[in-house]
Amino acid sequence: MTDINSKKAVIYCRVSSAQQTIRTDGLSSQEQRCRSYCEHKGYEVVEVFKDDMSGSLVKRPGMDAMIKFLRSTRKHSHVVVIDDISRLARGIEAHLQLRADIGATGASLESPSIEFGEDSDSKLVENLLACVSQHARQKNAEQTLNRMTARVQQGFWVFQAVWGYKYARHSSGGKVLVHNEPLASVLREALEGFASGRFASQAEVMRFLEAQPCVPKMANGSVSNERVKQILTNPIYAGIVHVPSWNVAPRLGKHEPLISIETFNEIQDRLKGKARGAVRADVSADFPLRGHICCPSCGHPLTANYSKGRQGAAYPYYLCRQRACDLRGKSYAREKVEGAFEALLRSVTPAKELVELAAAAFRNHWNKQAMNADQSRKAIEKELAEIDRKVKQLLDRIVEAESATVIGAYENRIAELESTKLLLKDKMARAAQPKRDFDESFRNALAFLASPWNLWKNGSLSEKKMALRLTFPKHLVYDPKGAVRNSDLSFPFRMLFDLNNSKMEMARPAGVEPATSRLEVSRSIQLS
Repeated sequence: MTDINSKKAVIYCRVSSAQQTIRTDGLSSQEQRCRSYCEHKGYEVVEVFKDDMSGSLVKRPGMDAMIKFLRSTRKHSHVVVIDDISRLARGIEAHLQLRADIGATGASLESPSIEFGEDSDSKLVENLLACVSQHARQKNAEQTLNRMTARVQQGFWVFQAVWGYKYARHSSGGKVLVHNEPLASVLREALEGFASGRFASQAEVMRFLEAQPCVPKMANGSVSNERVKQILTNPIYAGIVHVPSWNVAPRLGKHEPLISIETFNEIQDRLKGKARGAVRADVSADFPLRGHICCPSCGHPLTANYSKGRQGAAYPYYLCRQRACDLRGKSYAREKVEGAFEALLRSVTPAKELVELAAAAFRNHWNKQAMNADQSRKAIEKELAEIDRKVKQLLDRIVEAESATVIGAYENRIAELESTKLLLKDKMARAAQPKRDFDESFRNALAFLASPWNLWKNGSLSEKKMALRLTFPKHLVYDPKGAVRNSDLSFPFRMLFDLNNSKMEMARPAGVEPATSRLEVSRSIQLS
């Protein structure tokens, strides 16, 4: 008895994940059961080691610390106590490796659930139990994967919630993604802004997100380019659930999307290089025209910087740095360049009557679209029925086909049709009556048309650049004589020029040199 009472024991506890340490009390219950066993056997518990990792792994922080402790105290012949054989490992290879490591330190293994022995029968039972534990782990993993796959096939997202979403209980059971405000609204603005051209590059989207207090930042206060790319390319924001690694084709999710599928497709087109505007990633608030205003000699966008004067003061300049340019190194004071641009912007302010006429035209079109909503839905339903018929025909052909190449072609065609169905269903959902009325939807757009100068004067950097692109889609050219030239205006302003031109006269904006005959009309519109 004296020898038994002098034995020292260490306890090892393990759960499969860190979440189990929060949701359940598995580690504490294991420790309590092992302590009761040690008290019954008369062992002195000297250390407790814990892990929250899979039992299929051999390398674990708690296990490594225990092996190191046993090696350093080999002379005491410790007893390692575990609650159950599955707590040591849940794989036969890991079990055998850890048993050998523990045995190499001179320690023995005991448990209140099983008696470990060195005879052949005891080892057979131990190895069989280890195999059963491995099978249970693998079976649990298979069942979990099957349940998650079935959940995804139903349109539910089963992974970590992406930015802008959080999980909430669903009426059918389980959880569903819901908008996480105000972050969801910020991401919607970023996504729609990139699709529409308000943000001409990922860098501008990044700067917009960094300026929002609700957006999570890195330690240095920035949002990574990789994060921006993930946001722009993730179909979950368009209401689409797609897990190709599980062979789950794209399908409409149960969650409410932030943007339409059409908007998402426009974003992907822009990322592939389509419909990109003039932009520089290094534009700063100090030089909002950089990347948009060009050298009068070579036509290349001007760069900008500060130059120090004799007294050490910094003076802002725009300049050309192209080696082959005749005006290379020629600098233009920021005040003169931006002053000339502001004069040009003021000159394209339409008359109040003209904006009211445009608003009336927009409102009339809005009302017609609302009246045609039912007709549009019926047309889409007919198209969806035709796609279902084609898919059924292709499936019948796959059953009869023997060539793998032919079957693959049919499957690719079915995938294309299913993608078209998603887009049509999205359009049908948006064909219903709008959630907002005309005034709420077009208030900001009409305010900009009435005075683009106000947005430039009072807006942030991204809003200034938006005013620039929405008014002048092409590069501007600075004239050293003190003017800014432009070859074209954007469609909304050209449309205003064309409205009712038989009744109004147009005075050509100062500094604007039309490149087409659209502005060369016998009568014109008074702009201001």
